[in-house]
Formats: sequence, structure tokens, C-alpha cells
Amino acid sequence: MSALTDPPPVARHRPSTESLRDRLPDFPWDRLEPYKKTAAAHPGGIVDLSVGTPVDPVPELIRKALVAAADSPGYPTVWGTPELRDAITGWAERRLGARDVTHRHVLPVVGSKELVAWLPTQLGLGPGDRVAYPRLAYPTYEVGARLARADHEAYDDPTRLDPRNLRLLWLNSPSNPTGRVLGKQELARIVSWAREHGVLVFSDECYIELGWESDPVSVLHPEVCGGSYEGIVAVHSLSKRSNLAGYRAAFLVGDPAVLGPLLEIRKHGGMMTPAPTQAAAVAALGDDTHVHEQRERYAARRSALRDALVRHGFRIEHSEASLYLWATRDESCWETVSHLAGLGILVAPGDFYGPAGERFVRVALTATDERVAAAVERL
Repeated sequence: MSALTDPPPVARHRPSTESLRDRLPDFPWDRLEPYKKTAAAHPGGIVDLSVGTPVDPVPELIRKALVAAADSPGYPTVWGTPELRDAITGWAERRLGARDVTHRHVLPVVGSKELVAWLPTQLGLGPGDRVAYPRLAYPTYEVGARLARADHEAYDDPTRLDPRNLRLLWLNSPSNPTGRVLGKQELARIVSWAREHGVLVFSDECYIELGWESDPVSVLHPEVCGGSYEGIVAVHSLSKRSNLAGYRAAFLVGDPAVLGPLLEIRKHGGMMTPAPTQAAAVAALGDDTHVHEQRERYAARRSALRDALVRHGFRIEHSEASLYLWATRDESCWETVSHLAGLGILVAPGDFYGPAGERFVRVALTATDERVAAAVERL
């Protein structure tokens, strides 16, 4: 056919993720790259205290469990093996003081960040629904709301929120980034208010094993929830307590009326924790010795870094738990980041966690003893 009679080309439409991407803020950690380069140029090398990623070895008993389960050719189940569910229920009762936890009260997830980011969507939230989280908070709470096109807001006291259309209330104790811990009475007051207004509570408790000047308590504790799990779910992770961030092993414990539908949705989405990771999680949850040993490592690093920062002119606020020191020199967080980068030390600016953090930095305890010692010497 001639050019004049050739049919018009078929339009090819490529799927676009622009609308989804446009809902999200810029990825904050990209802004740290210039300061990371400055810190890396230090003659003694960088001391990276910015991201709280574990650096110590995975405990041997967990690695052995992973290897023993390596020959897993079949698909794993979303709900996890009965052994994993037993391990979670046993740990929740032993460590959190929860009572009468059954398999219906638990749900494994593929790391806690995945859960936080997609929970509002999986709960069916959308425009007009509201998600609330602490004034200083892990950025992914907001990301989850944005992905679902839900409204989002930060709070100082959740019981002062307007409960209308408030569908999801995030608690975070011990807090990331501040290390603040909510006590039993405070948690009980919030749970009571939420139940009164029909607000679903998800409590991010991933740092609960890491209390220093305070003993963190779970929202599942009988003195908090009154022995009922109605309307509450706790989020837990093995990343920090067991150095398993690379394994993506986390789980939920709480209201079966919430977890049951989530299980069905996640089945359709194929959100399965790999079988070897499930076996490793069983080993991790069944052993407390490695947790105590890791706590001692972090306690020593925390003491050394805290003392050095205070001598250097910092003030430490909260920080009674978790893997971070919430520190300030009463200046812009970016001035502090720049100052420490000049010493070869990289930290996270507080405004990553909300405008209220603009004069603070978050200093992670997740560096080797040798790197922590280098930071102390430079400070």
C-alpha cells in the first residue's frame, strides 16, 4: 500500500505509574547523599549512624534454621506454618504479657515496612477516610495514607483528634525517631478513646525489646486492653531484636476481626513470607539468649555515643528506648548534619520525621564497636 493509503499506526498505551508516584513525597534519604560524600572523605572513613540497619551477625541458631529449610520448592502459605503461628503466640504471651492468643490472633507479614505502606489500601481506605500518626514519626505512615488516597494528619495527643472518618490510628512506642515510650495508663486511655469512637488502632512496637531507661509495654497487655483485643493490632518485627532486617520477617498480633480479612486480601496478593524465613523466625522467637546478647551490644554503644554527644554540646531528649538517640544543638538539623559530616559522621536530619524535628538529628546505634569508637574519638 502507498503511504497515502496505509492504515494509521495502532496507538500503543504504556501503563503509567506517574499518578501513583505523584501522591508520594520525594524519598528523603536522597537528600543525604552530599553529606554522605563529605563524611566518606574523612581520613578515617565514614561512621554511618544515619540508617538503623543492623550490622552484627545473624545468630547461628537462626542461620542453621534457615539453611535447614533451604530445600523448600513449594509455595509457602500467607498465614505461615503452624510452627510459626505457635512461635508467635508463645512469644506474645511470654514477652508481651498477652493472654489467650490463638492462631486467629496472628498474621505473618513480609517485613513491617511493607505492612505499614500498604495497610490503608488493604483496609479499603480511600478519599475522605483519615489516617493519623504521631507528630514525629516514621515517614511510611504518611506514605501508606497517600498510596490509598486517604487523608492524613499528625497528632500530639490522639484523643484530641476529631474522630469523624478517622479510620486508622497509628501508635508507635517505643518511638522512631525519638525513643519515647508510652506508659500503661497512657496507652489504656488512648485505647479506651479509640474504642469509644470506633477507631482502629495499629500499634507499631518493633523496638519493644530495646528499652533502656523505661520498660516498654504492649498495647496487648491486659492492663492496657482490658483482656480484649477488639479494635487493636500490634506490629512486631525481628529485624532489630534478632538482626534479621535482610530476612524480612515481621508479624501482627491482635483482633481476629481485622486480621481475618487482611489474611484473605494478602492471599490474593501473594504476600507470602518465604518458607526458609518462616523457619528462621521460629528459631528466633523461641530463643531469648541472643536477644539479651544483642541488647548488651547496643547498650554499650548507646552509653558511649550518648556521653560523647553530651560532651560535644548536644542535648539528648527522650531516647529512653529504641535504637536511636534524639539529639539537638538548638540549630537547624541540616547545620548539625553538615557539622557532623565534617567529622566523618553521618546522621539523619530530624525533619525526615516531620517539621517538629527540624532542630534535631537521629543518631543510630547500629554501627560496629570499632566505628562507634571512631565516632566517640572524633567527637
